[in-house]
Amino acid sequence: MSVDTSVMTDAAFATDDFVRAQLAGWQTELGAVRRLAPKTLEAYGRDLTQFMSFLADHMGGPVTLKSLRELRGADIRAFMAQRRSESLGSRSLARVLSALKSFFAYLERQGVVSVEALNVIRTPKIGRSLPKALTVLEARATIDTAGEMEERPWVGARDMAVIALCYGCGLRISEALALTGADLEADVLRVTGKGGKMRMVPLIAPVRRAIDLYRELSPFKLWPEEPLFRGVRGGVLSPRLIQLRMEQLRSVLGLPPSATPHALRHSFATHLLGKGGDLRSIQELLGHASLSTTQIYTAVDTDRLLESYAKAHPRG
Repeated sequence: MSVDTSVMTDAAFATDDFVRAQLAGWQTELGAVRRLAPKTLEAYGRDLTQFMSFLADHMGGPVTLKSLRELRGADIRAFMAQRRSESLGSRSLARVLSALKSFFAYLERQGVVSVEALNVIRTPKIGRSLPKALTVLEARATIDTAGEMEERPWVGARDMAVIALCYGCGLRISEALALTGADLEADVLRVTGKGGKMRMVPLIAPVRRAIDLYRELSPFKLWPEEPLFRGVRGGVLSPRLIQLRMEQLRSVLGLPPSATPHALRHSFATHLLGKGGDLRSIQELLGHASLSTTQIYTAVDTDRLLESYAKAHPRG
C-alpha cells in the first residue's frame, strides 16, 4: 500500500527533521503493517498535521523531541478546544484523539518518548445513532423500480444490480462498485472490504439474476479482472450516480431522506436479525472488525428481541 506523504510535507514547517521522520515512520506502519483504509490514513495524517501546526504556534517554534517530552494535558486540551471551536463534531474529535494516541504509542514503541499527558484526556461522548432501515416491501420496491427508471435498458439493469447487491448481500456501495467478474462464483461473492480485508458473501438467486441481466445487456466487454459496473462511456461507475438514482427512487416511492444506498445495507442486517440470524454470522457478512459494531442492530429490531424474551424467559 502506498503511503500518503502529505502529512510529512505539510508538517515540514511545523516540525524539525527528527519529528518529521517519526511522522513518516508512523504513517508507514499504519499503511503497510496495520493496513488502515486509505481514507483513515488521510484523516489521521490531516489530524497530526493540524496538531503539529497548533503546537508550533502554541510553543513559538518548530516542534522538536523536547517539545513532545514537555507536552502537558493542558496543551492537548487547548488543541481539542480549538478544533471544537471550528465546529468539529464529537465523532471527529474522537478520531483526532485516536490519531494522537496512535502516534504517541508509536513513539513509545520506538523508545523515543513516553507521553503521559494523553492519559488524562477523555474521549468525547458520541451519541449513538441507530441505522434507519427500510421495510422489506420498501427494499423490494426500490430494487424493482430501479430497473424501470432509465430509457437505456442496460443502465436500468446496472443500477438495479448494484442496488440489489447493497440489500441482498449487505455490501457497501464502494464494495459493490469494486467487484470484478472474477469475484463472482456460482453462489458466492468475493468482497474486498475496508483495509483490503477479504470476505465471502453468499450470492442469493435474485441478486445473481440481476447481475446476469446486466452483463447480458451491457454494451461493453466485461473482462474478468476489470471492474464489473461501468458508466455510459465505459469507465468505472461512479458511486454518485447510484446515489442520484436513490434520490430519484425516494421521490417516486415516497421514501424518507434516510433511504440511501447505505440504508439498504442496514436493512440487510436488520432483516436478517429479524428472521433469527445470529450476530456473529451477520458480523462476518457485513465485514465488521468488531462485534460491538454489529450489536447496534439489536437496538433496531426491538420487537423481535422482545418476542424472543417472552418465549425464552421462564416467566414470559
